[in-house]
Amino acid sequence: MLNAEDIQVRMAQRGDRAAFEELVRRTSRLVFARLYLETGDTHLAEDLLQETLWTAYRSLEQLEEPGKFRAWLLRIAQNIAIDAARRGSRQKRGAEPAASVEGLRLVPAPDLGPDAQAEREELRQKVLAVLRSLPEEYRLPLTLRYLAGADYETIEMQMGVSNGSLRGLLHRGMKLLRAELQPLMGELVPPSSGVKEKKGTTG
Repeated sequence: MLNAEDIQVRMAQRGDRAAFEELVRRTSRLVFARLYLETGDTHLAEDLLQETLWTAYRSLEQLEEPGKFRAWLLRIAQNIAIDAARRGSRQKRGAEPAASVEGLRLVPAPDLGPDAQAEREELRQKVLAVLRSLPEEYRLPLTLRYLAGADYETIEMQMGVSNGSLRGLLHRGMKLLRAELQPLMGELVPPSSGVKEKKGTTG
């Protein structure tokens, strides 16, 4: 039995633009997070997001199982990121991302000097490197929560998971992330994590 989102996929496959726009609303931040993890560049990720969505729109009829829409969309994004890297199209820019996409920030830090900006960028790249090394199931929820600052409801919608599943993924993923980061920079606790953990406990 098709759920509401599966029906939207079918409607979009029949040319319903409004249905496709709703699918974009429900998944675009997820795709952007994947592209940012792949590239480490917010502006390039924005460009590749648009390319991904356009490619998906043109090839949506090829998707046979509506329930696999997110996985299919993420594969398109990954392939586009790989192609972009091969073309040598990665561009390093220092400005923050455009207002249309929420920036990926580790900590609020207005009016940073050059040294502080360099340190912040180094920290960002270290976290990205560690995130890329984590199991697939933890990368995107951690990126959405702690780098993009998305709330639980938004992440649940973007990933198509329940609140309980999401909290479990964030809890386990955060443990792995801390364990990997400690040798590099000591204890790192993302702001407003919303995940309560007690030292000395397991699970």
